[in-house]
Amino acid sequence: MAFILWLIAVVLVIGGIVTLVRGQILFGILLIVVGLLVGPGGVSIFT
Repeated sequence: MAFILWLIAVVLVIGGIVTLVRGQILFGILLIVVGLLVGPGGVSIFT
């Protein structure tokens, strides 16, 4: 389960960075924050 959460977090953060580069700053920041919260190092919403 931890690996799946880590994988989801990585995808969200990478997607957030790509979104920032494309110019949608607010949505990019939101994706990065959600990715950090879901990841095993953050506050997981599943535990």
